[in-house]
Amino acid sequence: MPFTLSYPCDDFGALIERLENNSRGIGIPEGFVPHSTFWLVTDEQEVVGVSNLRHALTPGLQREGGSIGYGVRPSRRGRGYASLLLKLTLEKAGAIGLRRVLLTCGKENVASARVILKNGGVLDSEEFIEERNEIVQRFWVDLAKPANGGCQ
Repeated sequence: MPFTLSYPCDDFGALIERLENNSRGIGIPEGFVPHSTFWLVTDEQEVVGVSNLRHALTPGLQREGGSIGYGVRPSRRGRGYASLLLKLTLEKAGAIGLRRVLLTCGKENVASARVILKNGGVLDSEEFIEERNEIVQRFWVDLAKPANGGCQ
């Protein structure tokens, strides 16, 4: 799940201000990059997912984490929300000028790998990450090419 979900949310205005500052690189921890947070909300005002778009990659993010982190509420998984959330976040990545983005997931997270592949991800590599005690897969999405071979 995106780390921004750990931010205090008792003061909504302060939360929004912090997220806006993060997108400008203000107040982020050392070693972090500017990042934008997006919420997927139903017509009924239910937050079903959140994504975090990192505006650049550090060596650490290239190893694990990638350009985008996303998650969907467990009670809403398996309904296509993750695919939609990633699709919309990839559009935002293109809008800020990114041409290519990196997505990572644990190899055992088959559902996430499917979402990434559905959105144009191409498997690049796998690495056992000792700190996570799992194999992490890395996928690249070329934003200049449409997902699923569609026409632009």
